[in-house]
Amino acid sequence: MSRWSTNRRIDAGRLTLLAGVGAALVLVGGCESEEAHTSEDAMGTPSAAAESPTLRYGTPLAVPGGTVRTYLLEEGDRTLEVGIAIDEGVMNHLPDVEDPLMTILPDGHALIEWELDLPEGNPTPFRHATLDWNPMGHEPPGVYDVPHFDVHFYTITSEEREAILPVGPEFEAAAAHHPSPEFVPAGYVDPGMPAVPRMGVHWIDPTSPELHPETPEPFTRTFIYGTWDGRLTFVEPMVATNWLATRPDETIPVPVAERYEPEGLWPGAYRVYWDAPTNQYRIALADLAHR
Repeated sequence: MSRWSTNRRIDAGRLTLLAGVGAALVLVGGCESEEAHTSEDAMGTPSAAAESPTLRYGTPLAVPGGTVRTYLLEEGDRTLEVGIAIDEGVMNHLPDVEDPLMTILPDGHALIEWELDLPEGNPTPFRHATLDWNPMGHEPPGVYDVPHFDVHFYTITSEEREAILPVGPEFEAAAAHHPSPEFVPAGYVDPGMPAVPRMGVHWIDPTSPELHPETPEPFTRTFIYGTWDGRLTFVEPMVATNWLATRPDETIPVPVAERYEPEGLWPGAYRVYWDAPTNQYRIALADLAHR
């Protein structure tokens, strides 16, 4: 749920959650393919050797400590995961707020966005992804103001995303244009925060543990849906890096909508895990099914 701007100094809005809901580089081209070095499939079920999943990568992007890249985990004609793989060394070399590539936002928080293509032949509705590193987190205070990654998977192109700018009344109109109820995942609400340039409107699940109004839990991971001008345009796992560093393996179900546009392989869960044979942290959309 990170913020951005065209000149990297435009105020992208205050991330204020309503009290009633918990006090709420584009790279184009090649891919790599290799056999997955995991003994389990994307949902943690042991796989026979003859059915070993295979990995297909998007274009690697060099960042401090290694590379980040998208991938598809496939088993025969099934797509088990679409995700982002982060090399082990990256976690030990994440840029601090003094890095010259860091964007300092008007509220004092900082951000680096890495935009990634998806592997060739990607069968999902998602057109590109971003890995956003937030070394200071972001608002609201006491909830998401810890170092974390925001991982966006967009159903729109990079060019369409760049056009989401607060340059006229059309911006507010598009932000206020919500999808029809059947296209909104069950239980998700627009908490009323301003639309974020180059992203859109962020919808939250007010039952998320970190948003509990009386006994909130420390933020470890959560899942956001995003909309723009009447359409669901992105999904976003958010993952605290101190929790990711514990090398978890957790698959978390997410609410789904009655209908999707475009139809295709949408997630019913997301998975955050450490893959030891490849020395990668992975943040992935899982339980992919035609919806």
